[in-house]
Amino acid sequence: VQLQASGGGLVQAGHSLRLSCKESRRTISNNAMGWFRQAPGKEREFVAAISWNGGGTAYADSVKERFTISRDNAKNTVYLQMMSLKPEDTAIYLCASAIGSWVTSENSRYRYWGQGTLVTVSS
Repeated sequence: VQLQASGGGLVQAGHSLRLSCKESRRTISNNAMGWFRQAPGKEREFVAAISWNGGGTAYADSVKERFTISRDNAKNTVYLQMMSLKPEDTAIYLCASAIGSWVTSENSRYRYWGQGTLVTVSS
């Protein structure tokens, strides 16, 4: 398993970013996928998840209506479109592959984790 997240960077508040997470060694088409984030000095927190076929999604309250998770199983890739970014969204964003096929926000239900991509939002 090799999950590689990309797309992070430095943006001003109110702007947008699109993160990508590509798995290069195995298919992810049978697994739910999730995005988590970890800010400096804080615990990792759930951001969004998507079911194996994209039919179900879940979001943390803090990102609802601003972030959208999607996937392209043909490309073995999951995306996180982030809009109206706020300084409090600053964190390392990590993607993960779940044990099962359905959405979950529980850390323990994710088996494989990729390296993160840093998102910094300036005020």
